[in-house]
Amino acid sequence: MWLKMPIDPQRDHIRGPSNAPLQLVEYGDFQCPYCGRAYYEVQEVERRLRGQLQYVFRHFPLSEIHPLAVPAAETSEAAAAQGRFWEMYSMLYENQEALERPYLLRYARALGLDIAAVDAALDNHLYLPRIREDFNSGVRSGVNGTPCFFINGRRHDGAWDADSLLKTLERARQQQQPTQRATPRHL
Repeated sequence: MWLKMPIDPQRDHIRGPSNAPLQLVEYGDFQCPYCGRAYYEVQEVERRLRGQLQYVFRHFPLSEIHPLAVPAAETSEAAAAQGRFWEMYSMLYENQEALERPYLLRYARALGLDIAAVDAALDNHLYLPRIREDFNSGVRSGVNGTPCFFINGRRHDGAWDADSLLKTLERARQQQQPTQRATPRHL
């Protein structure tokens, strides 16, 4: 399966250089315990591939089993509107056991966000269309659970620990390199 919605610097949440030879796209859910574990694995991958990796996070809240995933995603988008997506992303994953609204507002306050704007965004579901857009792009790309990763546009169906992701990323890098043909020598 391939990523159906290409990475878009105008809409996606991206870390890493735009010209990085490797891309890792994650469809994640802030309440998913597996995504919570993957958060730390991705940090290790980013650390080891610094400057060579572009990491993209997209929302895929599994709201039927994780009822707090959508409000958490909405809070991250409200933080993004104030230039603090990645800080909120970390705050949410590092505090997965506390994603009820009072905690979400506490995290926003800790990050120095405009609390009234975050509160209004949650009340009015201001960022729900954006979250649904991510979710629907995931469905079109074959995402059916979280976390789900795409490496250079191709779905990664293997393990998602740091070492496994790094091995697959290295294989993707090798596949990108043009093969050098030996030039025939004339006698």
